[in-house]
Amino acid sequence: MNSEKINELVSQMTITEKLGQLTQLAPFFLGMDPTMDLTGPMNEMNLKPEWIKEVGSTLNGFGARELKALQDRHMANSRLGIPLLFMADIVHGYKTGFPIPLAMGSSFEPALYERACEISAKEGAASGIHLTFAPMTDLVRDPRWGRVMESTGEDAYLNSVMTQAAVRGYQGQNPRDKGRLASCVKHFAAYGAPWGGRDYNTVDQSEGMLREYYLPAYKAAVDAGVAMVMTSFNTVKRVPASANKWLMRDVLREEWGFEGPVISDYAAVDETITHGIAADSAEAARKCLEAGTDIEMMSSHYLVNGEALVSEGKLDIAIIDEAVRRVLELKNALGLFENPYKDADEAWEAELLNHPEHKRAAYEIAIECPVLLKNEGVLPLNNLKPEDKLKIGVAGPFTGTDRVMGSWAVNRESGDRSLIQALRNQMPQAEFITAMTGELGPLQADITDVPDEIDAAVERLRDCDVIIAAVGENSEDTGESASKTILRLSGNQERMIHALHGLGKPVVAVLFCGRPMEIGPILADCDAVLQGWFLGDASGAALADLLIGKANPSGRLTMSIPVSVGQIPVHYNAFRTGRPYRGLHERYVSRYLDCDNEPLFPFGYGLSYSEFAYSDFMVEKTGNSDGVLAKARISVTNISNVPGKETVQLYIHDVAAQVVRPVKELKGFRKLELQPGETAVVSFEITKEMLSYWNEEREFCFEPGAFDIMLGRSSADVESTRIWIG
Repeated sequence: MNSEKINELVSQMTITEKLGQLTQLAPFFLGMDPTMDLTGPMNEMNLKPEWIKEVGSTLNGFGARELKALQDRHMANSRLGIPLLFMADIVHGYKTGFPIPLAMGSSFEPALYERACEISAKEGAASGIHLTFAPMTDLVRDPRWGRVMESTGEDAYLNSVMTQAAVRGYQGQNPRDKGRLASCVKHFAAYGAPWGGRDYNTVDQSEGMLREYYLPAYKAAVDAGVAMVMTSFNTVKRVPASANKWLMRDVLREEWGFEGPVISDYAAVDETITHGIAADSAEAARKCLEAGTDIEMMSSHYLVNGEALVSEGKLDIAIIDEAVRRVLELKNALGLFENPYKDADEAWEAELLNHPEHKRAAYEIAIECPVLLKNEGVLPLNNLKPEDKLKIGVAGPFTGTDRVMGSWAVNRESGDRSLIQALRNQMPQAEFITAMTGELGPLQADITDVPDEIDAAVERLRDCDVIIAAVGENSEDTGESASKTILRLSGNQERMIHALHGLGKPVVAVLFCGRPMEIGPILADCDAVLQGWFLGDASGAALADLLIGKANPSGRLTMSIPVSVGQIPVHYNAFRTGRPYRGLHERYVSRYLDCDNEPLFPFGYGLSYSEFAYSDFMVEKTGNSDGVLAKARISVTNISNVPGKETVQLYIHDVAAQVVRPVKELKGFRKLELQPGETAVVSFEITKEMLSYWNEEREFCFEPGAFDIMLGRSSADVESTRIWIG
């Protein structure tokens, strides 16, 4: 169907049919659950029964058979034969559960993120889904906010690279192709910066901060051809995003050239009334439509008020037509007018369930995500003594649980994700003793701790050679509406680690969590700490292989881990301030009296069982050849006898500019795999774009001047040189 055909279709539609295309309701409204009494929900949303057949899309209905049947019922009642669009939250896997995005960011391997999204798309498409509400690309600097688990971290450049990989993974060359989904980037914009880390709270950023840090990853999605954009719940420039004309029309459409539909987040149009930007339902509908929010998710203000707004001259019908065209163009791009089921296929869906290739991919991705934070020679376990003489204690609430999927996991079925089972499988000759293994319930259910079985655990594990403490937070306490002010382990988990350390045996902490946690209180009592995240279906196998040395940790932090919640936000690319703290005993400088300024573990940090040496660091100017202003290179050598991976990171600092610049900014990275004794030379091209910034004239500019060019293994461990670039 070409654009003329779409325009012709729009011209044939009644205004109710048009407004229906701009409305998204849950599948039970459309009869997916025939046993449900819709009287209450429909009355609450002021919906007329005859409107339901006009609704254009639905969310989070799953299953090829069910969605094909739903599409059949809809098409039978659609006067113009316009198919439904099936959307869903497929964030980090569908039938196959992959690591949470924050963990996948820690791999520093965009190709792995792309692979996970490609498999998720295939499984979702076979189950009847057309579009996924992913990736979430919000920049995050506050781990109190539960949704940090959906982002790839605190850095705009890394988020942009990972976002483009995700869009490619879901959509491929064309989302119409078999096994592909349309992708919807979210949440536009700056949802990851709520005051106090409290979900849905106010966001207040200067335009310069928005432009340089919070907007780039969304633009990266647009540049990658993302099909849809979702608005955020928060305010931007004191206007809720769904009613923000500057954000949607000026930036997204005029500046960036985005032509696809924009959808509100869940009931966000309704929330403009609560925000106080709209006095009533009619004003909410008018302001959001005029701002450019094309589809209203799970509220009915467009349907209820649209016709009256047009007839009373308060809303131009051209705005509605424009939005409808975008929706129909997306349906057409997906091929739904020719095949409204797209890829829904019960046989293919069944074939992909537990597919061995997908399970293997889940493991290969999960193995790259954990970050080794500390190791005083206790890891890998297979170096301690012969396996048949090794006695290993495993304690804590994540010893045997399979609840390691993380928030937003579609597949919550039980699986072989247990750490203790994987360890037993990999070390059949070793003796394992478990203790204090009761699972940690969610704070959402007012469960604050595990039972105190510490004394019994100490007695059971007294004779072990090494003790693994499998600790963390309940996965339900991450994700949406899961903000926390205390990021420490629960009291009994901390006390358990202290008591086990008192046995004089090596203690290895494995952290299961969806955010950076405040682990300073246990750090001294642990001989090794592995940041395990929530790794999905391959959690047990990946962590076991890393612990025993079958695999070598290579993950790097994409969010800094604070010493204390009181430091937050504590991110690597901060401004220096006029009175920077330089480590001296001074009073009138920017410092805390009771805590370091620096994080406990910085962005980009991660240990390995290998050891790498850096040498021959050099930066040379190139005279603006093909847009390249300089080149930086460094040699990296594996000086250990263990093959391993090292992530070389490029940072840049603009010494003096019209506005203050961060102390450093990530501008590139390379992940190397080196054999013992092997050396690789890593080089980076430095372009004008890397050195440009948003100035006080509200434009991106490059200024000649002095720049610090840094290469190294983390944001806090770099070699640096200063050059003048004109």
